[in-house]
Amino acid sequence: MTFHVLISDPLSEEGIYPLRQADDINIVMETNLSEAELAQRIDGFDALLVRSQTQVTRELIEKASNLKIIGRAGVGVDNIDLEAATEHGIIVVNAPDGNTNSAAEHTMAMLMGMARKIPQAYNSLKQGKWDRKAYVGVELKNKTLGVVGFGRIGQEVAARAKGQRMNIIAYDPFLTAEKAEKLGVDFGTVEDVLKAADFVTVHTPLLKETKHLINAEAFKVMKDGVQIINCARGGIIDESALYDAVKSGKVAGAALDVFEQEPMVDFRLLELPEIIATPHLGASTFEAQESVAVDVSQDVVSFVKHGTVRNSVNLPSVPKEIMKRIEPYFDLAERIGTFLTDLTGETADEVNVHYSGELANLEVGPLTRNMLKGMLKRHLGKHVNDVNAMYIANQKGIHVNEHKSTESRGFTNLITVEVKTLSGMRKASGTLLNGQGARIVKVDDYIVDFLPNGHLLFIRHNDRPGVIGRVGTLLGAEDINIATMQVGRSNIGGDAIMMLSIDKHADPEDLEGLKKLEEIESVTAIDL
Repeated sequence: MTFHVLISDPLSEEGIYPLRQADDINIVMETNLSEAELAQRIDGFDALLVRSQTQVTRELIEKASNLKIIGRAGVGVDNIDLEAATEHGIIVVNAPDGNTNSAAEHTMAMLMGMARKIPQAYNSLKQGKWDRKAYVGVELKNKTLGVVGFGRIGQEVAARAKGQRMNIIAYDPFLTAEKAEKLGVDFGTVEDVLKAADFVTVHTPLLKETKHLINAEAFKVMKDGVQIINCARGGIIDESALYDAVKSGKVAGAALDVFEQEPMVDFRLLELPEIIATPHLGASTFEAQESVAVDVSQDVVSFVKHGTVRNSVNLPSVPKEIMKRIEPYFDLAERIGTFLTDLTGETADEVNVHYSGELANLEVGPLTRNMLKGMLKRHLGKHVNDVNAMYIANQKGIHVNEHKSTESRGFTNLITVEVKTLSGMRKASGTLLNGQGARIVKVDDYIVDFLPNGHLLFIRHNDRPGVIGRVGTLLGAEDINIATMQVGRSNIGGDAIMMLSIDKHADPEDLEGLKKLEEIESVTAIDL
């Protein structure tokens, strides 16, 4: 049977070459369709390929009765309604690796242009000036480049910087001493990197944890005269703090390709002569544009020939009868993963997932992937999904094992996740209770019963009279209200825990008083 592909945004012939070469694939390219025209045209097509212009809405998807796969020739999928696509059994693929080289090269271009003040000198020359003394730069040789975020792009930047004979120190939540040694770089905490670096480049996703990661406090720990590059995401650097740091002389230069608001509306930063900028050009090369088109074209061909894809960003299809039985556990599995990530504060080396009871007789792979999604998204953001979670875990060197037992252990079904980190093993068990929904019923070796939702505090302490009262008093002094409390202990006067749900997020400074109590061993804030 012929597989019909509609391309609604401009893609080069080189980019769709894999489609042209495949048998039984018919390509229709119509790139000037209005939203209404596309809605009329889409029915009957098996695949839709887009860039960023076409908006693949729920309304469009509902009119595409034959659509099986949507390809986005680019990294993001913001213009595609993933939920609607998943509901209708449509696989969505993108091209997450297509712009890696382009982004790394642009970072190096910005780094070198900033170090040698090339844009400033060019603008001066255009004005008819010949002022060599005003634009004395610095060499990269023997300088230290700090890389915050050491994924694909960060590693490519480091490889190029080594060619300039720079020293590299990197931070990434998944970077270990062994990996760093293999890659030939030093590694440390974010603070270690900022303290050591002559130049700092950021390559993290924009998450709650990374928004304004480079802020006024971060600038204080950096060397005087540091220079900084952001070709990743606007918002990782606090632009107001950067402005102040440049004005004070703390920061000698900055090179920015991305901004907190795009298109830019506040050009105050660009009034500073120490700052150079480009309008989000990290992926703007002919090669990158072609590469992303090739990637999605190859995925469509693979789907037609083998029924598999490499870069899916939504759920794979699951038999309806299996989905109906395991779907209620999806949210629980994800929350256990997120809970353990917050509890440990570290990335995992090994994850063991135990399924007990009726779940042991079902295909639980989707639940494991959902748990991994919850675990990984704390560090990697929303691009981690049920489909790519296992692949990313393997990439990061995390060993994942599934275990099944029909033994009920007192529950109809029980999911237990054990996480091994550098500091040891932590575990949590969860189930669904009739009328009460998802519950976590065990943390480490302590029996508990709490809803894995909202703002939580996990406190390890010594079992002594009055501890609970003092904890409540100190939280009250910080205007933090306790909604529920679970307590557990190993033996009278021994190790014990408190599991509190509270009405608002607890900042680190809110917990300083608790941590100073003699009986308290540790306090961990968890937001689910």
